[in-house]
Amino acid sequence: MGEQALQFLRAELPAKRRALGADLVIVNGENVCDVRGISPAAADALIECGADIITSGNHVFDRRDIYDYLDSSKALLRPINYPAECPGEGARIVTSADGWKVLVINVSGCAFMESLANPFLSVEHALESARGKYDIAVLDVHAEATSEKMALARYFDGRIAVIFGTHTHVATADEQVLPSGTGFITDLGMTGPVDGILGVCAEDVIFKSRTHLPRRFTVASGEIRAHGALFDLDPVTGKVQSVKRVVF
Repeated sequence: MGEQALQFLRAELPAKRRALGADLVIVNGENVCDVRGISPAAADALIECGADIITSGNHVFDRRDIYDYLDSSKALLRPINYPAECPGEGARIVTSADGWKVLVINVSGCAFMESLANPFLSVEHALESARGKYDIAVLDVHAEATSEKMALARYFDGRIAVIFGTHTHVATADEQVLPSGTGFITDLGMTGPVDGILGVCAEDVIFKSRTHLPRRFTVASGEIRAHGALFDLDPVTGKVQSVKRVVF
């Protein structure tokens, strides 16, 4: 959330990755540029500081300079259930540090959000299209509704190794391993300033909420904190053994 958060990750993520022994790092870069969107320069910076792949969400197309980058980059995804005519792709296979072929899928929810293609069917299609080409799958569900994230997790339990939610900026306390071995957390939370409201300057949000008048949102200042989760997988079965929230 904002340029300060990007600089924070530049300084902290490489060491944190080493300390955790993370073989694959996925970062949702949805709001890295002034509240909304992502730029080519910001995407490159995230990759340089340790992200293997970047997911996004409903603001991915807010900046026109990202369109060509989405088509050419192998590291930035947009939600798979946008129309095929849109720039970029919603799924990609990457190789982890320990040699696993990982299918990473990015999908947008539809409850209380823009009406897109059915996320269940879109993810099903991605799995089928990549059948036999990957070892495990990971899914970022960029959605507003907690129930929609949970429904997708339960539906794909055992077929997708890791499922996590993004979008609400608030880390949830429900990290768990589902009955068929899928690791899940409803929302990873936010990397950004903790003194604002979801990373936005509190005064801006309060003004708009009180008056219903237009107000340009600005990124809050102050202490930056990163939230995420560490998923530990069994090297033989590919099932998740544990899920641990990470804050730094």
